[in-house]
Amino acid sequence: MPSYNPPLRDMQFLMHEVFKVTESYQQMPKHADVDVDTINAVLEEAGKFAANVTFPLNISGDAEGCTLDKSTHAVTTPKGFKEAYAQFVEGGWPALSCDPEYGGQGLPMALNSALYEMLNSANQAWTMYPGLSHGAYEALHAYGTPEQKKTYLGKLTSGEWTGTMCLTEPHCGTDLGLLRTKAEPQADGTYKITGNKIFISAGEHDFTDNIVHLVLARLPDAPVGSKGISLFVVPKFLVKADGSLGERNPIFCGALEHKMGIHGNATAQINIDGAIGTLVGEPNKGLQAMFVMMNAARLGVGNQSLGLTEVAFQNALAYAKDRLQMRSLSGTKAKDKPADPIIVHPDVRRMLMTAKAYAEGGRALSTFSALLIDTELNHPDEKVRKDSADLVALLTPIVKAFITDNGWISTTACQQVYGGHGFITEWGMEQFVRDNRINMIYEGTNGVQALDLLGRKILGNQGATLKKFGKLIGKLVEEEGVNEKMSEFITPIATLGDQMTKFTTEIGFKGMQNPDEVGSASVDYLRVAGHLVFGYLFARMAQVALREIGNGNTDPFYLAKLQTARFYFAKLFPETASLMRTARAGSKSLMDTDAALA
Repeated sequence: MPSYNPPLRDMQFLMHEVFKVTESYQQMPKHADVDVDTINAVLEEAGKFAANVTFPLNISGDAEGCTLDKSTHAVTTPKGFKEAYAQFVEGGWPALSCDPEYGGQGLPMALNSALYEMLNSANQAWTMYPGLSHGAYEALHAYGTPEQKKTYLGKLTSGEWTGTMCLTEPHCGTDLGLLRTKAEPQADGTYKITGNKIFISAGEHDFTDNIVHLVLARLPDAPVGSKGISLFVVPKFLVKADGSLGERNPIFCGALEHKMGIHGNATAQINIDGAIGTLVGEPNKGLQAMFVMMNAARLGVGNQSLGLTEVAFQNALAYAKDRLQMRSLSGTKAKDKPADPIIVHPDVRRMLMTAKAYAEGGRALSTFSALLIDTELNHPDEKVRKDSADLVALLTPIVKAFITDNGWISTTACQQVYGGHGFITEWGMEQFVRDNRINMIYEGTNGVQALDLLGRKILGNQGATLKKFGKLIGKLVEEEGVNEKMSEFITPIATLGDQMTKFTTEIGFKGMQNPDEVGSASVDYLRVAGHLVFGYLFARMAQVALREIGNGNTDPFYLAKLQTARFYFAKLFPETASLMRTARAGSKSLMDTDAALA
């Protein structure tokens, strides 16, 4: 059976020593009173909830799955899931970072991000129920009418109701311009929504009395394509003027998908037959409102793979210390045992350190991104808010794609550490692999994220946002460029930072001649950009660790951090060279393949 220990020390290291979040929060009136003790207390209690309440339900929830009563359209979640959610609500966790105006606690997003990392380590399938609700809250908070906010935000904040996002249809996924769901205006200002949606996570369940569906649909006079999409809020039960529940809205779960993983989450086919909805935002501008939820979800998906990477690493490490196989190549290490533990073997250490490095790099990126969101939303200086928003836009596809790709690499490596036992259900590792696989697919496949990063976020503004990130690297290089102890961390990122300018310009120029050049380079490009970001963050972590060791701090945590950073730069970061070479290989070898693919 697997186990889980919340990585509180590493979270505290990032928040207090690397990013010094309380200093940033003192500049934001909304968060000025958030201190170190508050952060640590919340992290500790969040870790207890994840480890003690939801983690014990992970294997059993996977085995049991969800069941649908087709006569009533009701879904029953696995045993214990509903009760765990009631504890989650009772503890006030849904409200952690929500607006106090609607009953929220108003705490920073960086804390909410840490909470969800631990929940995802403990039980990704369960965590998707409240996780999607937070995205619905964000969309309605940004674009909802005063009446919609009054009706829904308090209930979503408290967790009394949950939310979903209903985008995908049987014939279209990422290409939302093809969707067919219709919205017919009614005399009272509402709309009747009709259509079919698929792959709706947490689309039906027994946690709450009501579910708030955010549905993309077309008005009768809508333009074709993505410019003709509107967003509607369509509740499972209509809400009366006094806030009580009215009649059942005809938006039903018609079937549950049979999936590779996340069995404990109800992935629903949703049938909408004239359900009453109200317009969110402006007509035909639904994507603008939905992108608030989609971007929150993309950051959340990165967090899912981060959580799975951490829990997989913890269990693989424990197994490697205990499992005896063969003797060390450099001489017997456990002379009192018939064989050495497999952790002595270089390749086992390679797999373990890969997962550890990707977990710690991912956690740093997730924390950094959340702090930028806090700054974007709350800093009094408009320029600081704008710069933070630009960086969040740049980092979002990297969080989603790079962390999830790394999560797949890491969980399969950890499964490999187990050998044959990693393929067996009772050890839990194969579930981490199965659950993780969806994260590279939904909320925009990683290939789509790569196109978004290169085509829209970088080439779309001639690299202006990339230059803003480059200034962060430049500042660190300026601080530590003459520090010989930092050279092994500074030199690689300074070199890659310089190479990125030429690399990006070259692809952009080729893309002007042939757009397929951008498509053929984009996946490799995103991975190079991901390593640039991870390299910067690992250099900052190493900077703190070296300073503490230099000041006489003997806490082994700092030496472990240095060793992880050195492994990352020696064994993982050099991938950038081959990636730039394959990206530069161009589109011809991909697109001139009609005979091969006939």
